[in-house]
Amino acid sequence: MSIRLGYQMPNFSHAASPRELFPSVIAQARAAEAAGFDAAFVMDHFYQLPVLGAPEEPMLEAYTALGALATATERIQLSTLVTGNTYRNPALLAKTVTTLDVVSGGRAVLGIGAGWFELEHIGYGYEFGTFTDRFRRLDEALQIIQPMLRGERPTFDGEWYHTREALNEPRVRDDLPILLGGGGEKKTFALAARFADHLNIICDAPELPAKIEALRQRCAEAGRDPETLETSFLAFLIVDEDGDRARKLQDELLRKQAAQDPSGPSVDELRETLGRRQFVGDPDDVAEQIQRRVLDHGVDGVIVNMVANGHEPGVLELAGKTLGPLVRKG
Repeated sequence: MSIRLGYQMPNFSHAASPRELFPSVIAQARAAEAAGFDAAFVMDHFYQLPVLGAPEEPMLEAYTALGALATATERIQLSTLVTGNTYRNPALLAKTVTTLDVVSGGRAVLGIGAGWFELEHIGYGYEFGTFTDRFRRLDEALQIIQPMLRGERPTFDGEWYHTREALNEPRVRDDLPILLGGGGEKKTFALAARFADHLNIICDAPELPAKIEALRQRCAEAGRDPETLETSFLAFLIVDEDGDRARKLQDELLRKQAAQDPSGPSVDELRETLGRRQFVGDPDDVAEQIQRRVLDHGVDGVIVNMVANGHEPGVLELAGKTLGPLVRKG
């Protein structure tokens, strides 16, 4: 597995109606595949996230959507960024992602994290618990999921989960990759060092040097060579051949976000905070920013979402041409 360039689809609000929604998702996945992206991702959420829109804006169930995308694409890897561990029994999750792997002909990646969006847990009746609870649950879950993906039959008795020789057939391979996503230097990075093939680092770009150093420390503690753990950064990308249009799209997005909470941050304040994860401009601008702000710090690749214009024809091709040469050097 290698994911040097990934495309995340976190926003489904651009479709004119629910009937037109999934054809747009298929079109984006196919465009990402044609543009040379390694993987396509959807979020594992039931409500839209605050930074992207109102809770009632459209959100698809992740694995149903990925199963459909498996039949509409040929080469691109398919995953969530990332599965909320609290939403599924871990043995069932292992079965689900393995079925996606069978359906897609060996293109599934298990993206997973501890879960964090409390509103969804309340709305759907899932136990939220404490921050520590959720990471203890994720640790237990990975002790079940990893061996099931490898063809083993784990028996496990933990505080949260229990299995008895859990079967997982059929499988098309015994090395289905595990991707962890998050920015926690102690808990997430330690679990990545123990279990993951790939870590997607979610943080502000200026924090990356410290994150990479912390990850190396967690790998050392786990007795793992950090070079065996691929890394990527989650970037919010707005690229257009016309840099002024890209910046206008950013302004429109920031105004929409500010309007959601009139008592919250202003547009200028959001530009300062959200700008730490945004990369905006024409292709040359964006390439320079990704290289300087991300890749020069030792991160292997980027996973981008393009909320403002990723659904527009030609934009993913432009993004692939812009970023592909950077992440595939050497």
